[in-house]
Amino acid sequence: MSFAFVLDAVRHALLVTLLVAAPLLLTELVVGLLVSVIQAVTQIQEQTLTFVPKTIAIVAVTIIALPWMLRVLVAYLVDTLGSLPTIVP
Repeated sequence: MSFAFVLDAVRHALLVTLLVAAPLLLTELVVGLLVSVIQAVTQIQEQTLTFVPKTIAIVAVTIIALPWMLRVLVAYLVDTLGSLPTIVP
């Protein structure tokens, strides 16, 4: 197992992690920003107000994006398991 192979495997794993987590993180960022703007405009400074919209948005995006996320993760697993014969001498 060469250093280049390990580096490529780690890079690919990080890329897949970023790809799978991106929809959830971006949703949380956008919803948090919108709620913060609404709180600033209305001057309602309730700390728990951001929790409910973020939770609802994350659950909705997870339900919508779950098939795609699973396809990406399964493709990564198949690719990783397929490369095992080249690793083992």
